Amino acid sequence: MSGTKLAGGPTQDEIMAVSLFKLGLRSTDTVLEIGCGTGKVSIAAAQQAKKIVSLDKRPEAITTAQDAAQKSGIHNIEFFCTDAVDYLTSDRIFDCAFVGGTQQLTRILPVLAKKVKRTIVINAVLLSTLAEAVATMQQLGIFCEVVQVQVSRSHEIAGSIMFKPIDPVYIIVGKADLC
Repeated sequence: MSGTKLAGGPTQDEIMAVSLFKLGLRSTDTVLEIGCGTGKVSIAAAQQAKKIVSLDKRPEAITTAQDAAQKSGIHNIEFFCTDAVDYLTSDRIFDCAFVGGTQQLTRILPVLAKKVKRTIVINAVLLSTLAEAVATMQQLGIFCEVVQVQVSRSHEIAGSIMFKPIDPVYIIVGKADLC
């Protein structure tokens, strides 16, 4: 990666594993990622899906993500440096969407509800984002569940092992066909 430190990322492996599982990716899927950051989730999803469309409004994030995809030998990701609200004015339809960048959810989710055929997964760390996402998805009739994931990793200390917790993440799932 380009060495640029991006706020909010990268997504922890364990969180990504649960999020990708909840997306239920298929080899024929076209997936939208909003807020791609380092590109880690897009790269992992690209190994399971046909096509990834990866958005971030930060030029440094797009550069970092493109570099990571190239180094990983992944070629089925389209990167766009744009605001999600602007991008979503296009006619493109997606099988699934992953939202890692959580700004403007109340504007983005109603559009995603119409443009995503199957599953929308949002990762949130703030309780305000959790509340906003759940309330909006409930109003849209697409809310399925929230999974709170708390991971701790082992670290050596004083000749033994302790666990250091990583901040909890709320994985919010919405489906066109509900659960």
